Amino acid sequence: MSKEIITKKAAIVADVVEKFNDAVSCVVVDYRGLTVEQVTELRKELREAGVEMRVIKNTYLKRAADEAGYEGLDDVFAGPTAVAFSKEDVVAPARILAKFAKDVDALKIKGGMIEGKVASLDEINALSTLPSREGLLSMLLSVLQAPVRNVAYAVKAVAESKDGDAA
Repeated sequence: MSKEIITKKAAIVADVVEKFNDAVSCVVVDYRGLTVEQVTELRKELREAGVEMRVIKNTYLKRAADEAGYEGLDDVFAGPTAVAFSKEDVVAPARILAKFAKDVDALKIKGGMIEGKVASLDEINALSTLPSREGLLSMLLSVLQAPVRNVAYAVKAVAESKDGDAA
């Protein structure tokens, strides 16, 4: 093999290592059997959520995962493999891919990585059922507002009862 080819392959592996290191989560899928339209639709959904999906050779993925310190992913890097990387939202790739896999039988989730730890298929599926970050923040906000709202209702009820007594 020429030095030029080796250099190109090393650059690809380095790029994938950087993607692994920058990602808060990534999901590995088998995309065999998807039509071009389905892949385009899936990529569009992922892109809108800030997730990048790439098809990368398994040998590059294995080397990059080893260099990034993610041992145990070698089993999922078999057959046609695509990886969805998310830098911001931990839940987004799992949620979108699981939803798409329910609609399209050809897409199979193999495993992935969540916040620096190798995740099994079951963990990815459990993650996919969580609401988005915005949904979780909304739930937290409503929980934090509940005591204030209850105090406001109590004060209003006391004020109304005082007005009723005065009349």
